[in-house]
Amino acid sequence: MPQDTPFSNKPIKSKRISIPRVRSSTDSDLQQPFHFVRDIESDSVLPTRFKNRLHELFNQIEKEFETLYTENMSLHEKVDSLNERLEKEISSSNLDNRSTDLDVESGKSIKKSSQTTHLIKTTHKLKAQTSKIVSSFKAPTLGSHLIREYTGHRDGVWEISVPRAGQNMIGTASADHTARIWSIDTGKCLLEYVGHHGSVNSIRFHPTQDLVITASGDQSAHIWCFISALDSGKSHSSEDEVELSEKEETHDDEVVSGERIKIHSPLYELIGHTGVVIAADWVAGGDHVITASWDRCASLYDARTGQVVHSVVGHEQGLTNVVAHPSQRLVVTSSKDSTFRIWDLREASQAALVCHGHADAVTTATFTANDKVVSGSDDRCVKIWDTKNLRSPLATIRSDASANRLSVSNQQVLAVPMDNRHVRLYDINGNRLARLPRGSRQGHRRMVCAAAWLDESPAYVRTNLFTCGFDRLVLGWQIHALNKEGKESVSPMQQ
Repeated sequence: MPQDTPFSNKPIKSKRISIPRVRSSTDSDLQQPFHFVRDIESDSVLPTRFKNRLHELFNQIEKEFETLYTENMSLHEKVDSLNERLEKEISSSNLDNRSTDLDVESGKSIKKSSQTTHLIKTTHKLKAQTSKIVSSFKAPTLGSHLIREYTGHRDGVWEISVPRAGQNMIGTASADHTARIWSIDTGKCLLEYVGHHGSVNSIRFHPTQDLVITASGDQSAHIWCFISALDSGKSHSSEDEVELSEKEETHDDEVVSGERIKIHSPLYELIGHTGVVIAADWVAGGDHVITASWDRCASLYDARTGQVVHSVVGHEQGLTNVVAHPSQRLVVTSSKDSTFRIWDLREASQAALVCHGHADAVTTATFTANDKVVSGSDDRCVKIWDTKNLRSPLATIRSDASANRLSVSNQQVLAVPMDNRHVRLYDINGNRLARLPRGSRQGHRRMVCAAAWLDESPAYVRTNLFTCGFDRLVLGWQIHALNKEGKESVSPMQQ
């Protein structure tokens, strides 16, 4: 290699580079060409004049900030003096009002009382204008701890579901074409369902049996079984017996992979939709299944035969979710047409109550334990409704992002997942209780798609709220009440 190449072993020397500077009409002292020496071994390349100029600018910024800070402190002092004046005026007004009845000829007390009244009205007006800002600084009444992460999905997780009481597991539906069942306390994936050919958009557990229904982008919904012995985290071979709807049947498609079982085909495949099946749920009692699709229809199926009973039509655009009432034959469907509808499946006419209370697509609607409905929308609002009056909401929660599939606990605590990675907790009256952490260390790093409360669990299970997101994560949280000092008190799920 020649000695004059850049890779020679000659010692590196400093070089002097001459660069003409662009003329500026606002900086007279830097209008002439300048030279600077750049030491190749040095980290800094800024010339001295530039550094001096930056220091001057930073000094100006600091002075302006000091001026603003001084003005702010002055305003605080004025507010304090006004409050003191108000207290004095109120106390003197009370004394003057007492003496006014005895001395009618005195006009000074009346004048002072009117001034005080005007001051009180002005103060109340200012308080009303700033009430929303002040409320945002209220201390949270619930605390949260991240207990466990459930990792393994290869794409975003659309929904998370919890089974009936006493089963120590959760189910997840993912865009990676799979649904999974996890152990809550160990975080291990116990079972993987791979029977769909599209994104799995929802997963719901049967209220009394070891059955699951999943909805998919392949325009179908599948009913399949999970083994009840998975509660203890045991693996089962393909020769294990499973009890299904008053009959015993061998699940020939179970494949044991390490400690995880894979299921390749369903017990029943529910077909008939011409669009993506976005959600499916078990109607009260578990004998029927309701599905919601982008084809603007919801279909009612017989869960024992897999046959369509009838279709529920009325929405003008594609559906986004469907949720069944836990004890009555009622379902609520939400749609991109900015409405949600409550359907009474006991009536052959498929009567529906329609709510037009949102300004954008309704992404979720669900029943509460006291027969209210909570809806979330892309209009960045969550609203609580009385099922007997859908004209105006009982409460409205406004936020800075769209709400996704929310969950309501038995203690009437709302967990609202949002597009901005937040999960916020509210009471049934719309009062904010807490916000779950978000970021790289704990919490979600992308859109949070769904939340699910675990209302009844064994004493050793600390987790009572689960969230899932498009960051492929499923997170288990412990939500607990805080006392007045901000310290941990009693979990809201155990009160």
